Amino acid sequence: MKSFGIGMVGCGVVGGGVLRHLQANHDLLAERAGTSFALSRVAVRDAAKARGVDPRLVTTDWRQVVADPSVDVVVELMGGTGTAREVAEAAVVAGKPLVTANKALLAECGAELFSLAERHNTPVYFEASVAGGIPILKALREGLRANRILAMHGIINGTCNYILSRMAAEGSDYAGVLAEAKRLGYAEADEALDVDGVDAAHKAVILASLAYGFWVPMERLLVEGIRGVSAQDMAFARKLGYTIKLLATIKPDARHAVAVRVHPTLVPLAHVLASVSGVYNAVCVEGDVVGSTLFYGRGAGPDATASAVLGDIAEAAIDRLHGVGFRRLASHTCYTGAVPAAEMVSRFYVRLNVIDQPGVLAQVAAVFGRHRIGISSVFQPEGHEGDTVPLVMLLDDARQDAFRAALEEIETLPVARKPSQVIRVEDFS
Repeated sequence: MKSFGIGMVGCGVVGGGVLRHLQANHDLLAERAGTSFALSRVAVRDAAKARGVDPRLVTTDWRQVVADPSVDVVVELMGGTGTAREVAEAAVVAGKPLVTANKALLAECGAELFSLAERHNTPVYFEASVAGGIPILKALREGLRANRILAMHGIINGTCNYILSRMAAEGSDYAGVLAEAKRLGYAEADEALDVDGVDAAHKAVILASLAYGFWVPMERLLVEGIRGVSAQDMAFARKLGYTIKLLATIKPDARHAVAVRVHPTLVPLAHVLASVSGVYNAVCVEGDVVGSTLFYGRGAGPDATASAVLGDIAEAAIDRLHGVGFRRLASHTCYTGAVPAAEMVSRFYVRLNVIDQPGVLAQVAAVFGRHRIGISSVFQPEGHEGDTVPLVMLLDDARQDAFRAALEEIETLPVARKPSQVIRVEDFS
């Protein structure tokens, strides 16, 4: 029987993990897939860095990988949306199944790529693009296909979760923990994609596409990062019965439009997601039939990601043996599109800096009242010195645009001082 030939584009940390585990677990994988596997071609930018790969298989031209007749599946592990998009499109046009871990490519170009793949009847596999080794995408596509997805909440960026977990446990400030995360290799030298919420936003788009059957445009997401979260906010959140996580929240509204948002969120200490610490990921999925489900594990790293990539390679081999081609996203005609960020509804934690004098709370409450936003709780911590003191409030559900208008008005009051702190609240009701 002919081996299933693997062509790999990009052979960095994840690619090295894939090759290592392919060699270690080849017989198991072959038994389960019904075919043996062979590395046919590897494209890298610098051939000298393709350590552990037979030099005869190495090229610096990715086109040679796609064109090689011994390559049965193209595995794109280079990242980004430039050359990676060219690789992906060339593979599907050539009729060669594509395996990718590239969440940016899928989130920003998924609609076009899947349309092209459908026209050429070429399957695309992308389990490794979200939550590393956690099989959340397969669960959505297969295990939960009998369910309407009522909501998803996910901690899907390990760097942010590590930073926020350390801040909560130690009372440390953001800058100090970020520096430690870089030293340990949990954060990149340029941490922006992680801490500004972009990485998690890409993954949230992919989750939403599988749950609701269409690609949510990136411009419709509400995305905020964790740079502004302080040790003080962590302490106040705990007093209120919460911790702070970078949370992706995906759920339809009453009009059957889907809201996708990624931002720091107050999570109740009693909820299971509050206990997800360090670099681990977790996704809670609420189905109308199954109820609440939880998927938990390592969301990144060469081993966890390699597990998902190899699983996709094996699935591509099985599909080839049985003549299975392109699989479109499940269609859900009842959903009307994506909710604009300004119309998204949530609760809010607000920390104002105000002058310590009588009547301040009444002025603030009056503004929220005019904007029809209720206040569910208030406290003013004691022991603060200086011209201003913090005033902390939890608000009832409000639209983003209404809340922002109210906050702008409050910040013009003579008793208020900028900056204010705003973090959304999720009670999972």
